[in-house]
Amino acid sequence: MRLVLPRGAGPLAVKAALFITVMCCALAALLGVLVHVSVTNQTVGQARDTALARLGEATRAYEAGDPLRRGAGVDPPGLPERLRELAVSGRRGTMAAEDDGRPTMWAAGPATGGRALAVRVDHTQGQRTIDGLDGAIVWSSALAIGATLLVGVFAVTRVTRRLHTTARVARRISAGDLDARVDDPRAQDPTRPQDEVASVAAALDSMASSLQGKLLAEQRFTADVAHELRTPLTGLHAAAELLPPGRPTELVRDRVAALRTLTEDLLEISRLESGRELLEVDPEALGALAGRVVRASGTDTRVGVVRDARVETDRRRLERVLGNLVANAHRHGRAPVVLTVDGPVITVRDHGDGYPEYLLVHGPQRFRTEGGSKGHGLGLTIALGQAEVLGARLAFTNPPDGGALATLTLPQQP
Repeated sequence: MRLVLPRGAGPLAVKAALFITVMCCALAALLGVLVHVSVTNQTVGQARDTALARLGEATRAYEAGDPLRRGAGVDPPGLPERLRELAVSGRRGTMAAEDDGRPTMWAAGPATGGRALAVRVDHTQGQRTIDGLDGAIVWSSALAIGATLLVGVFAVTRVTRRLHTTARVARRISAGDLDARVDDPRAQDPTRPQDEVASVAAALDSMASSLQGKLLAEQRFTADVAHELRTPLTGLHAAAELLPPGRPTELVRDRVAALRTLTEDLLEISRLESGRELLEVDPEALGALAGRVVRASGTDTRVGVVRDARVETDRRRLERVLGNLVANAHRHGRAPVVLTVDGPVITVRDHGDGYPEYLLVHGPQRFRTEGGSKGHGLGLTIALGQAEVLGARLAFTNPPDGGALATLTLPQQP
């Protein structure tokens, strides 16, 4: 019997199907053996009783000197030797054996002169009954196993399908889709029996809702704080411009500029996390765009164009990504910093100590920098967020020969 599992059945369904098959086979074998033994004992017992009854009749006829009926005789040919020895010793017994290729039940008892008086009873019909019963047991067991297996696999597959759905939603949530929900029918209907899968689904949905609420509250708080800081910072910046020249004035203006940059970065992160950013797509030559970014940064970054490409992208967002990568390379790495364009792939590499381990594993994190370095950890966070809006992939690695490498892969044009 070939087992065909439903499409999408996972390892749990396979294990359950194997377990059901083994248990069904074991149960069918046990019941088959019990039925076989019971019917065999009954059939053989009836044949044995018949043979002994005929042996009694033959014994009375033999002692009375009457002729023996057909099937009875003294030391007849074909009499099993063990049964003959039993009869010669003065006891009576029966034995099932083959006689001329036919199932036969023998019964034998003592006769005069150290011989054996025996009768044979045709046991063909009884053997056919046993063989037919064995065949019926095999076929009925196979049908019962198949039906049970189908029903079991169907039931298990329904459960595993719900588990797969729950796992898929959990992966979507971990990837950032906080709107994903399992919405298990059992969990939504309190009148239905609640199984373990429904409990897990309900717990996951509750966790996602709670997490989403907290993140939305955090985003609103960040956006509100940044908006509220804008007005006083604007006034503070205007007041700083009125201060007389000097070192204290330069320090004040520098700190005000840093606060304004931080506020704008927080606002940009809030917009990115809201997921409502819209692209303004235009054809852009990546080689020329990379040159503009480096010139605007005012750094000594080297630009290399291996293979120029013209892509449909949002120029402002792409410049923001590359500008942040270049600024981060100069702030935390060491020269030379190289920006390379190779078709739709743009890399920014420095020759410093490389990215910290937490960034390689978990990605950029706000307000976390390595070893007390300057900055707020927002530059790479914004770069990653803008790359996602562009549909690009931004990866951070540490090359074997040292330094840090950021690789931006823009989506292929149709």
